[in-house]
Amino acid sequence: MPHLGDFHVSPRVTALAALAVPVGAACALVAVVLLKLIALVTNLCFHASLSFSATTPGSTPHRWLIAVMPVTGGLAIGLMARYGSEKIRGHGMPEAIEAILVGGSKVQPRVAVLKPLSAAISIGSGGPFGAEGPIIMTGGAVGSILAQFLTVTADERKTLLVAGSAAGMAATFNSPLAAILLAVELLLFEWRPRSYIPVAAATVTATVVRGPLLGTGPLFGGSHVPAHLSLPVYPLCVVAGIVAGLLALAATALVYLSEDLFAKLPIHWMWWPAIGGAIIGAGGLIEPRALGVGYDVIGQLLTGRAGTGLIIGILVIKTLIWGLALGSGTSGGVLAPMFMIGGALGATEALVFPTVSPGFWALISLAGVLGGVMRSPLTGIVFCLELTHETNAILPMIITASTAYLLSVTWLKRSVLTEKIARRGLHLTREYSVDPLETHLVRDTEPQPTIALPETVGVAQALATVASAHGTTPEPPVRLFPVVDDAGRVRGAVTRGDLAAATGKELLRDLARPAITATGGETLRTVANRMAVHHVTSILILDAAGAADGVLTLRQLLAARRIDAHEEHHAERVMAIRLPRRTRTEPAG
Repeated sequence: MPHLGDFHVSPRVTALAALAVPVGAACALVAVVLLKLIALVTNLCFHASLSFSATTPGSTPHRWLIAVMPVTGGLAIGLMARYGSEKIRGHGMPEAIEAILVGGSKVQPRVAVLKPLSAAISIGSGGPFGAEGPIIMTGGAVGSILAQFLTVTADERKTLLVAGSAAGMAATFNSPLAAILLAVELLLFEWRPRSYIPVAAATVTATVVRGPLLGTGPLFGGSHVPAHLSLPVYPLCVVAGIVAGLLALAATALVYLSEDLFAKLPIHWMWWPAIGGAIIGAGGLIEPRALGVGYDVIGQLLTGRAGTGLIIGILVIKTLIWGLALGSGTSGGVLAPMFMIGGALGATEALVFPTVSPGFWALISLAGVLGGVMRSPLTGIVFCLELTHETNAILPMIITASTAYLLSVTWLKRSVLTEKIARRGLHLTREYSVDPLETHLVRDTEPQPTIALPETVGVAQALATVASAHGTTPEPPVRLFPVVDDAGRVRGAVTRGDLAAATGKELLRDLARPAITATGGETLRTVANRMAVHHVTSILILDAAGAADGVLTLRQLLAARRIDAHEEHHAERVMAIRLPRRTRTEPAG
């Protein structure tokens, strides 16, 4: 009997975890390089300075640059995409998902160079995007390229790709746990030790390497959420979640409305990022601080130091230019813009909601917008915790993010991260559950009885035996027969087709093919996988002595699926409250 356990673990997972360590270290360095490149391009474009110091496009003294530089950056990205690699277009996560789904987790080396460079140009020239999408794609490229030099399976290559993606995100935001959760909720499409352990190794390594280079403190601190919140705050968190969910729906619709409009333009897509740049420039002239990554603005929103004009400007202008420009196919991420837009939404609500602490509602709405846009609520909640270290806000964030998530998944089929995948003709589900075939064993089924045929008989006698046994049965006749030795042990198998096609002179020992077998202690999932590998639709079941105990077919496998479908869709009331019956009293004579 096979040994069954909670997990299927191969010793190769240790080797993958060891490979993930250098991948994590490399991705941390790539994240640092990307952030420095963004700062360099920003300084060159808006301050004519060769500097790696952090700055913002809106701080330029030359207002005309705000209109010109995004267009220039868009032209550069269009040229890079057309003559370098079209894979650099977009915000990175759909491209990583597509590489996993249909590309065998193989990423071209040129993408590892062009994606961060294009992102640096896009964001540095004023694009209202984040660095996380590009670093997720670039980190994934690092892991994938390493795996392509090794003899590994496609699943192992996927694990190293995702390990690189998660490591890049962890290094960018100092958020290892959120990076692991994002990998699980969005990229891995599974929750198994073989993938979790290497991803964890890569993210831990990236975070450790990041420390001396970018610091170890929270990226945004200072909300100072009190330990005890008044009860009326919690219902308002539900309201904040509803508003955040509606904003998430609107932002997602805006991105793909923009993409549809750009697709109708009678010009080559190479020019679209430049048009998107013109939209960015126009918005930047109205609200310059909506340009770029905007970490300084996010910090102001989360500490309650933003003025009303800035709050409204960011909420309206940032949302519009981000959604419209992202649809042009430029390069840039979605998380940092969601931080700013979500923070601005919460800061707007703080104008009417009761004061809890400076920046409290901005933080709560930020979590809500992430939950609604990404549809990865656990990632959004933990992300906000790691960005701010505000552990006292965990319960309000759970309420708000979960409410927004409920609204988003109820009203919208796809998220901003997966709609592009669907538009390319692919489908993915983000619902993960235990396979019902994994919870049923072979011995729990009722295999079809079969006929054991001695290996020493001829084909004609075997056909006569089969016809005699199945001539009067109302059940569909079994099509697979074990060929056994004198002791009754299975030595092979034949099918009805094998017997019908034979010349009639062979003995069954010469005609029999290797038997594909299973035992009563194996799961139906194991059996289904074995049938798929060997291209068969039925399999012999052996007892403890090695004798045939019947045949398992697809019919029995589907029975487990029917049980699962019944439990999911059949509603019934198991218990009921019975009130005592009133005793009828006769009127007095």
